[in-house]
Amino acid sequence: MGNIRNFSIIAHINHGKSTLADRFLEITNTLKKEQMREQVLDQMDLERERGITIKMQPCAMEYGLAGRKYQLNLIDTPGHMDFSYEVERSLAAVECVILLVDVVSGIQAQTLANLRLAQAQSLKIIPVINKIDVCPSEEQLEKVKQELANLLGIDSGEILTISAKTGENIEKVLEALIKQAPQPKTEGGGVLKALVFDSIYDNFQGVIAYVRLFGNEIKKGDQIYFVNQKVRAETREVGIFIPQRSPVPKLIAGQIGYIATGIKNVSDVRIGETITTKSGEDCPRLPGYKEPKPLVFANVFPGQGQGQGQNFETLKANFDKLRLNDTSLTAKPMSNPYLGRGLRIGFLGMLHLEITMERLKREYGTQVVLTSPSVVFKVKTKKQKEPILVHSAAELPDQGEIDYIAESWVKLNIVSPTRHNSKIHELVEQKRGKFISSQVLDKDTLLLEFYAPLAEIIEDFLDKLKSISKGFASFSYEFDEYKKSDLIKLEFLVSRELKPCFSRIVYKDAARKQARQFLKRLKDVLPPKNFTQSLQAQIGGKIIAREDIRALRKDVTAPLYGGDFTRKKKLLVKQRKGKKILQKHGRTPIPEEIYLKLLRS
Repeated sequence: MGNIRNFSIIAHINHGKSTLADRFLEITNTLKKEQMREQVLDQMDLERERGITIKMQPCAMEYGLAGRKYQLNLIDTPGHMDFSYEVERSLAAVECVILLVDVVSGIQAQTLANLRLAQAQSLKIIPVINKIDVCPSEEQLEKVKQELANLLGIDSGEILTISAKTGENIEKVLEALIKQAPQPKTEGGGVLKALVFDSIYDNFQGVIAYVRLFGNEIKKGDQIYFVNQKVRAETREVGIFIPQRSPVPKLIAGQIGYIATGIKNVSDVRIGETITTKSGEDCPRLPGYKEPKPLVFANVFPGQGQGQGQNFETLKANFDKLRLNDTSLTAKPMSNPYLGRGLRIGFLGMLHLEITMERLKREYGTQVVLTSPSVVFKVKTKKQKEPILVHSAAELPDQGEIDYIAESWVKLNIVSPTRHNSKIHELVEQKRGKFISSQVLDKDTLLLEFYAPLAEIIEDFLDKLKSISKGFASFSYEFDEYKKSDLIKLEFLVSRELKPCFSRIVYKDAARKQARQFLKRLKDVLPPKNFTQSLQAQIGGKIIAREDIRALRKDVTAPLYGGDFTRKKKLLVKQRKGKKILQKHGRTPIPEEIYLKLLRS
């Protein structure tokens, strides 16, 4: 165990975590040159397309220093705040983190959020400044160094400077890791103890648990016991990640690897589970994970596409397999009079929602219908003593029955250059937010703290923040409390047909503005048909906004040549009558891609 080092790389999004991991793999010769590619640890096509890490990815490497070989177990983590639960779980399996900061952008909001997670678990922190090959000046480098030194309470000389792109000083990071990272923690007194920090489903090997061993060892054929779920199984395979799954004879205490359990029921294996042997059934369980709190909810229903063979049971089974790999998702069966049976799914943010829908479609071929995303509200009716939780506009009681509605508020942390301070205050005030405090990180950088309603933050706040700060500001948030607000239900109709999937709960004074904005977005993405489509917004049955999509134009007289004009006139009259019938009786189903386009816009 003295030659094992377990570590993660944490940073804000786009600060170079995946590129640094690539250089580690090259220098340690974990992969051959012909196997290397950019973002090699980003296993999903979706990650590579978007240039972001979505899932944590373990990888074992070997590196020699002073005549001794060390096994370095890396867990690459996401940088976006919607995937912070991935970071939290990876940190429970390691003893050290590399805190990576982009020299151009400096410390940003998610840098601070991930740092707090590492400090809460008392992990060794190795600060590293990246992208020195594109550093605009020596003054900028010294500024970020001092900023990071002040944050960690260390001397700026202890901070390593690298270029993950060119490979400059990467060996120094590996040396610092070997010298400074603590040896793996162990416990168990000779009894097998393993923590499940992630898992996936394999059609042949069942549930494959990603584990960190804290005690004893495990090999193929061993009888294992899941302490929390009280489930027994036999290991079909054990191995490590390099970065693909690679079988080994056994895993020992301190190592990170995987166990193929053969379990076909995905609910039998939970993240945070303790695995032991039959003889250790009474051993104390390892500390698990705090359950994440979903902040955004949407109702998801089976798609109606031809040939898809989708139904509720298929949707639920595929979602359960996906949830095995992303336990921050929550789901509850529900039903809708228009769309039938479905799932109410909780997400950690809007990007999390969009990525999950894409994964369902790509990995499991699942077509879905998605309702407008919403946050959680507390609603007190005049007849009930206690408020109820409402996750969507469809669950909202009639306006006349409501005593009050309380919405979710979050604590908002914004890191920004000082020169954008006043504009950020104006933006947050527009979003009904309230200023709490500010902290000077250095002479040019501020950490601003606000309270704000979550519903206003998940929409377009990031785009506007980046716009007013010329891309330099960043933010993170966490749930704080529920506050009473003047909220109403906003509904939308397409060709006079109510579309409950678009309904939302909005702030009363902003209802008309939001209605007009949504209808314009809908008009841009909804395909035209052979009849005029009316798009309307209503509150309590009263229309407050309208847009129209013009009918497709087809020249029905094109096949005609010469002759009397009355022949053409008859065709045109017939076309007009047909369009009127279509406009009166034609239906406008909403394809799945329309929902995702509306989310992205």
